[in-house]
Amino acid sequence: MHSLDLIAGWPVDNAAARVVSVAGVTDEYGDVERVFELASVTKLLVAYAALVAIEEEAVDLDQPAGPEGSTVRHLLAHTSGLAFGEQKAQAAPGSKRTYSSAGFEVLADKIASESGIPFETYLDEAVFQPLGMTNSTLTGSAGHGAQSTVRDLSAFAAELLAPQLVSPDMLGRARTVQFDGLSGILPGYGMQKPNDWGLGFELRDSKSPHWTGANNSPRTFGHFGQSGTFLWVDPDANLAAVVLTDLAFGEWAKPLWPELSDEILHNNRR
Repeated sequence: MHSLDLIAGWPVDNAAARVVSVAGVTDEYGDVERVFELASVTKLLVAYAALVAIEEEAVDLDQPAGPEGSTVRHLLAHTSGLAFGEQKAQAAPGSKRTYSSAGFEVLADKIASESGIPFETYLDEAVFQPLGMTNSTLTGSAGHGAQSTVRDLSAFAAELLAPQLVSPDMLGRARTVQFDGLSGILPGYGMQKPNDWGLGFELRDSKSPHWTGANNSPRTFGHFGQSGTFLWVDPDANLAAVVLTDLAFGEWAKPLWPELSDEILHNNRR
C-alpha cells in the first residue's frame, strides 16, 4: 500500500497530496491540479517572499515594522505582540509567542512599501513564477488568503528541501528558533512550552501534541491551515509532504494527520 492511500479513509469530500524527496515526487494521491484554499499555509509562501526580500535588501530583519519596538523578525516569528486577527498590540514585542495573522498583513504591507511593488505582485514574481506555480494566487489576507494546488506546492516543498531562490544560509536561519524559550498557544493544540517558531516556519521540536507524526524529527518545519491543509519538511528524512483537503481542521484531523505522516516516513525509509 502507498502511504497516501490512508487518505481514502478520511471523512473529506476532496483531498490531494504528494510526498516529495530530494530526488522528486515519491507518492501522489488525488487531483493534484485541484485548487484548494490554503488558510494559514499561506504564511509559508509569504514568509518565503520575505526571505527573498531580505536577501534582495528590500527589507532588513531587524528594521522596525508593526507596533513600537517590533521588527520584521518579530512579525515573522509571531512575537510582535499583535493580536491574532487585528492590528492591535496585546503584548510587548519579544515577550511571548502570540500567533498573529494580522502580523503577516503588516509584514506584507512593509515589503510592498519598501520595495514599491504591490505585495501580491512581489509574491508572484519572487516565488510563484520562478517555481512554476502557475495556479497559485494570493486573493486575500497575507495571513491566510492564498489558493494553490498540490502540484504547485510540491514545487515549493522541493525548494524548501534544496533552496534555489534564497541561500542555504538564509533558509537555515529561517528554520532556526527565533526568540528562544517563548511559550504560546499553537492554534488547535493549546499552550506549548516552548512554542518554537522560526522565520515564518513553525518548528516541530519536541511539541506534544502536534499535527506532524511522532516519528518526524525535531527539525521538521512547516505549517497547517484551518481549511484542512498542511505542508511539512523533515530535513533529517530529506522528505516533504503536502496535503490539501476541503474539510476544515478539527478533531477529525488530530489522529489522522500524525498517522499519515508516520506512514509516509515509514514507507520512505525502507
